[in-house]
Amino acid sequence: MFLGSTKRSMMAPTGLGPHGEKAFPADKLALTDAEADQARAGNFTVAIVLHTTTSDWSRQELAGMIATLGHHGATVSEIVDCAFDKDVQNRELVRLADSPVHAVISLPIGASEVATGHRAVARAGKTLVLLDNAPSGLLPGVDYLSLCSADNFGIGGIAAELVSPFVPEEGVLGILTYRAEFFVTNERELAFRKWIGERRPDVTLVRTRFDKVEDAGTAYKRMLWENDDLNAVFVAWDVPATEVLAEIAGGARSLPFVTVDLGNEIAAELKKGGPLKGVAAQRPYDQGAAAARAALLGLIGRPPPAWISSTGLKVTRENLPESYETVWHAPAPRWGMSD
Repeated sequence: MFLGSTKRSMMAPTGLGPHGEKAFPADKLALTDAEADQARAGNFTVAIVLHTTTSDWSRQELAGMIATLGHHGATVSEIVDCAFDKDVQNRELVRLADSPVHAVISLPIGASEVATGHRAVARAGKTLVLLDNAPSGLLPGVDYLSLCSADNFGIGGIAAELVSPFVPEEGVLGILTYRAEFFVTNERELAFRKWIGERRPDVTLVRTRFDKVEDAGTAYKRMLWENDDLNAVFVAWDVPATEVLAEIAGGARSLPFVTVDLGNEIAAELKKGGPLKGVAAQRPYDQGAAAARAALLGLIGRPPPAWISSTGLKVTRENLPESYETVWHAPAPRWGMSD
């Protein structure tokens, strides 16, 4: 039932789901013609609840969901931007539980703090599909239908491989990451540490966390102050990485660093050949499309796999144009520069 995608096959994901589930490849998830007809006949309505709608990752994830749902006759009734506020997410999910929508696709902002809202949706009998995180105490096939994400464990390994050449023997490597309970960032850090521990045991790892995305630049300066022998840095994803770049532009010490997600600003920085040395990229459009297909399958009574994952891309300045096209499903811009 799930085979039939016409996309070029990706490598198999390496990470497991939050409950140890083996990954089903996102590019293999598809509706048959009969299932697509059944979905269109349902005239389903779907609400989308995100941590933020302002990042390039979110915009691409939304584009994949909206296009796929629309192609199958479903209506996106509303898109909720929680602005990384857990209270807002709980409140909006409780409201949606009492609304006439058939399904909710949500990216939980953390784990225990947003379990109440997600549980309300599940208890109201709505089809619930999760992105990236699973709230504490919620189980696949019981409280939610499926969880769709990137292979963040694999992405963490890609990031370590990208930054390793910029760390000298016996060097010091920093991890700048989010303090909140995010399964995806935790997975990236676990894999990053594993790769460095196995292949660069000479390297000392240090970590600094930020509470809010906009504080990542300040956290970077704190990391520099606490570790004057720091050689390079891994930044958890592209939006905090832009805060780091702003601090460097303002006079903070420039160090080689890598990050996750190929947003436009980060892609332009990689093209310049400055401190950003590589990106471990997700495929947000494809992930959004897979989440939409999972919701549609559930709505027609065909439960999809519990854990759906897509592999990451290793992006360097040299392969940036083709990588951008793969992630964005559009030709790479020239960013105002010559090749």
